[in-house]
Amino acid sequence: MLIKRASDLKYSDITPREDYLNRRKFLQGLGLAGGLAIAGKGVADLVSPPARAYAGTKLSAKSPSPFDTTEKVTPPQVVTTYNNYYEFGTDKDQPAKNAQNFVTSPWTVSVEGEVGKPRKFTMDEILKLAPLEERIYRHRCVEAWSIVVPWIGYSLSNIINLVEPTPKAKFVAFESYFDRKQMPLWSRAGIELPYVEGLRLDEAMHPLTMLSIGMYGETLPNQDGAPVRMTIPWKYGFKSIKSLVKIKFVKDQPPTTWNITNAHEYGFYSNVNPNVDHPRWTQAREVRLPGYFKNTKTLMFNGYGDQVASLYNGMDLKKNY
Repeated sequence: MLIKRASDLKYSDITPREDYLNRRKFLQGLGLAGGLAIAGKGVADLVSPPARAYAGTKLSAKSPSPFDTTEKVTPPQVVTTYNNYYEFGTDKDQPAKNAQNFVTSPWTVSVEGEVGKPRKFTMDEILKLAPLEERIYRHRCVEAWSIVVPWIGYSLSNIINLVEPTPKAKFVAFESYFDRKQMPLWSRAGIELPYVEGLRLDEAMHPLTMLSIGMYGETLPNQDGAPVRMTIPWKYGFKSIKSLVKIKFVKDQPPTTWNITNAHEYGFYSNVNPNVDHPRWTQAREVRLPGYFKNTKTLMFNGYGDQVASLYNGMDLKKNY
């Protein structure tokens, strides 16, 4: 297989890598034994995943990063077969099965709204816009499970500075790709589509807010948000929108999918906060995958408080959940 560096890589060059791990190596990587299950998913299912665990092209990225956590990285076989991507199914194993033929090239991301220089970025342009970095981030799902992933990308602020937001821009709205033909289970998602999310402008400008185009040293798998997604480590996972096609700078707080669906449970800010329970479960502890029990203590802002707490000075984080 020919491996290209990011500097000379075109997105059209990216093709799947056939790389299956054998059963013994897979189990060793997960550290599983006996009857241990992964959040209700049996070991037998993990040993023979319904779709290949990972497929991508190598990316060259600067590492380590000052943003890295030192916690143990979650095995890629877990992260690529246990997903929330409702357009491809609401069960955790469905996206890996149903997204394999998702067409992600050609691809453009439109940046528009209250900016001085609106434009559309191709994936080739996104790949070369800024030096790629590998950042090992915690990722906390509102469902009380968490993972640690080495993402590849760069701070979103690189694009924001390029398009020059006007003084009217107070928020940034994001929109995910939606195609009924490619996403046949969309009608069962139970949410309005296309998927939308948003940040305050200062949150979007924070260096931790990452535009991600890869993980584990390779391009993103379809089920994990290919070809480009957001990664915002101090917020619950649903804020990190997948398969991004539009970034729009706006004056007013934009609608967000889960807030539209159930505002009582999912607020606009959605900062990881162990002191504010979800109405149906505690957020004080979490399951660190691969695992089964809630034996990991959840940290305020997912452990990134030193970097981001100042963004919320004076705010009541129980009301602004």
